Amino acid sequence: MGFWMIVILANLIVGVLVGLTGVAGFLLPIVYTGPLGMGVPEGLALSFAAFIVSGALGAMNYKRAGNLDIPFGIRLSTGSLVGAVLGVKLNLVIPEGQVKILLYMVVLLSGVSILLRKDKAQTEGGGKAGYQITEHLPATLALGFVTGMICSLSGAGGPVLVMPLLVVLGVNVRTAVGIALFNSVFIGIPACIGYMTQCSALDLLPVLAAALLAHGVGVVFGSKNAVRINQIILKKGIAVFSILIAVWKLAF
Repeated sequence: MGFWMIVILANLIVGVLVGLTGVAGFLLPIVYTGPLGMGVPEGLALSFAAFIVSGALGAMNYKRAGNLDIPFGIRLSTGSLVGAVLGVKLNLVIPEGQVKILLYMVVLLSGVSILLRKDKAQTEGGGKAGYQITEHLPATLALGFVTGMICSLSGAGGPVLVMPLLVVLGVNVRTAVGIALFNSVFIGIPACIGYMTQCSALDLLPVLAAALLAHGVGVVFGSKNAVRINQIILKKGIAVFSILIAVWKLAF
C-alpha cells in the first residue's frame, strides 16, 4: 500500500507543480529511484511517460489561454526530437554523475539570469527590444537539440531546463512555460521508448497506469489555475526554485 500511495501522491503533486510552473517533473526520477527503489531504466521510463502526458495536457491548456507559440514550439521540438534520441544512446556510455553536474549547472545559471534580467520595454510596433530566439531558426534548432539531448540523457524531462533558457532568450514567461510543456512531449516520446526497451515493460504497466492517471489530474488542475498567478511572481518563483534545486543537487 505504501508503494502505491507514494506513486500516486508523487505524480499528483508533481503534476500540479508542472501545470503551474512548467517545472518539477525532474523530481519523479528521484522518487522512483530513491524511496521506491526502482532501477534507473524503470524510473526514467515511467518518468518520461508522465512527461508526455503532462506536456500534452499542459500545452493544451496554455494554448487555450493564448500562451503557446505553436510554430516556434514545432521548430524547437524538431531539434529536441533528434537530440533526445542521441541522449538515450549516450546514457549508456556517459557516467550519470557528469551529466547531472552539467544539467544543474545550466539550470543554476539560467535561474540566476532570470533574476538578474530586466524585462525589455515593448517597442511602439508591439514587439520586444533585444535578442529574440523566436526570430532565429538555427539558434532555435540548436537549443532544441542540446536541451533534448541533455534532458533525455539525465531524466530531467525538459521544462526545468528549456523554460528558463527561453525566458533568458527573450520569450514571455507564460509563453515559455507553454512551449516547454509542448516541447517535453517530443523529448519524452523517444526517451520513454528507449528506456522501456531496457526493462520489463509488462511489469511496469500497472504502475504506469496509476502514475499517469494521477499525474494527468494534477497537471490539468495546475495548468488551469496558472493564469491566476502574477507573471512577475511566477518568473521570480521559477528562478528561485531552479536555483535552489540546482544548488541542492550539486551539493548532494
